[in-house]
Amino acid sequence: MSAAPEVEAAALDDAAAAAADLDDAAAEEAAALNGAAADGEAADGAEGGTRRSRRGGSAAAAAAAAAAGAQWAAPAAEIARRRNFAIISHPDAGKTTLTEKLLLYGGAIQEAGAVRSRADQRKATSDWMELEKQRGISITSTVLSFEYAGAQINLLDTPGHQDFSEDTYRTLAAADNAVMLVDAAKGLEPQTRKLFEVCRLRGLPIFTFCNKLDRPSLSPFELLDQIEGDFGLQMVPVLWPIGDGPNFQGVLDRDTNLVHLFERGDRTGRAKEMGTLELDDPELPIAIGETLYNQLREDVEVLEGLIEPLDMAKVHAGEQSPMFFGSAMVNFGVELFLKRFLTLGQGPAPRSISSGGNAAEQLTPEYPEFTGFCFKLQANLDPRHRDRLAYIRVVSGRFEKGMRVSHSRMKGRTVNLTQAQQLFAQDRESVSEAFPGDVIGLNNPGVFAIGDTIYTGARRVAFPGIPSFSPECFAYIRNPNPSTYKNYNKGLTQLLDEGAVQLLRERSDDGNGSPILAAVGTLQFDVVQYRLKDEYGVETRLEALPGFNTARWSNAGWDAVDAAEADGKLFGIFQAKDRFGRPVLLFRNEWKLQQVMADLPELELVPWAAPPDIV
Repeated sequence: MSAAPEVEAAALDDAAAAAADLDDAAAEEAAALNGAAADGEAADGAEGGTRRSRRGGSAAAAAAAAAAGAQWAAPAAEIARRRNFAIISHPDAGKTTLTEKLLLYGGAIQEAGAVRSRADQRKATSDWMELEKQRGISITSTVLSFEYAGAQINLLDTPGHQDFSEDTYRTLAAADNAVMLVDAAKGLEPQTRKLFEVCRLRGLPIFTFCNKLDRPSLSPFELLDQIEGDFGLQMVPVLWPIGDGPNFQGVLDRDTNLVHLFERGDRTGRAKEMGTLELDDPELPIAIGETLYNQLREDVEVLEGLIEPLDMAKVHAGEQSPMFFGSAMVNFGVELFLKRFLTLGQGPAPRSISSGGNAAEQLTPEYPEFTGFCFKLQANLDPRHRDRLAYIRVVSGRFEKGMRVSHSRMKGRTVNLTQAQQLFAQDRESVSEAFPGDVIGLNNPGVFAIGDTIYTGARRVAFPGIPSFSPECFAYIRNPNPSTYKNYNKGLTQLLDEGAVQLLRERSDDGNGSPILAAVGTLQFDVVQYRLKDEYGVETRLEALPGFNTARWSNAGWDAVDAAEADGKLFGIFQAKDRFGRPVLLFRNEWKLQQVMADLPELELVPWAAPPDIV
């Protein structure tokens, strides 16, 4: 039979015990970093104390700093048991179904509400927004937290529709691991490729789950070669399929040489207990058929000759990807994946911070002060109240309800975190403490913006901001009813703060003209119009800005743009400005963009921009 969850719990206990040795190191880090912070504050003055001091400080001062820092240090055991991941996929690869089955095994839900094609079917837990329920797709990212086999798992669910949004990019900024879900019948598809590049940019470990093996599928070798060829990612199958479609018989666990025999599970419940046979068991050819048995033996020989062993250093560096096969819809292979993810997945990862303008340094989860960053804002989770919630990813230390933290973007302004909530899609419950890898929701009365860092301790900490990415769709938004201007302005401002879309204006617009909505996909426009009507009672009209499909920020500023314009080199290029007044140039095609970048390098055109600090 399959291994019990207690096996993974024991593995996590061992990891926690080993991690307990880090407590002494955390105390030393408290002394070093807080001592450096105290000296750095005196040396750096108005620069915020971000540079490490070169002076050592007394032993007594270091001990005092260590004691102060220990107040917010996270227990090593809590760090060790956290796992956090996001699922990336092309539409219709089965992401929502896989999410539901993972929640089912975690005991977070009792019945999976698979989203199918009609409104009378059960709705998925992760698809809570009314527009999501109407369309049967995921539009906004959500956080789903649950316990499994002694581990605290935070699943960051991302939109999977064709016109995915920047919400997906931002959610990946909060993830420590990514699960790449592939439809085994179709292989890699465009959106999967796009999201993979974001994961690679972030350096995330990637786990591959080939789904829908109960349907006719591509050869597993073909899938393996396709991913390796397109992504340069070394695939290491952990599970290997036996047949596909009506001939699907199960999977081989290459580590244990156990064959897990396929038995179709209940679509809305847990899979039935699976039978297992050793690869060398004489009963196996009878159980799966002589033809598939011979094919399996041949596959095993090929894999042993071609595939390198799993190297966890390479996995965590994003160079190798553990590969799994199964079917989320019929509930086969999901729990096998979940159990292995607990031991293979990366725990809370270090984050880069700036160090006095020098090379970025890594801040680890063991850093003995609380730090976290805001990766998402959401208004009106509860339609009965005009609430605004900031999603905070805890990076280091221990969060405690009621604690006071410093706000990095606001140059150390203190904020009292009195109301914190644990998130489960739309549902929320009060939380008193949280640890690295967790996501908490904080009420946001206009204090937080996407990318903000909060921290405790004397040393100012600032994680790199979460940038806005180059939009590809542009449209003027107009409010035809002046009597609703107040609600229109409030709603649009809140949606922009959330990052639902970006806002641009024509360069000559002094603020009285119609703003330009800019988005990665046109569905974002539909979301904005729907939410303005549903949540703020405002009807709006969109007018497309035709012909433009690429945007770039000019880091050189308006003087450089004016010089290029004076030379007649920006003909046919739309000049706009973002919410911060920075120049944004819109291009009609990639060819024109490349020409301008080659001819005018002094414009310093870039495909993303982070918000500026508040001075």
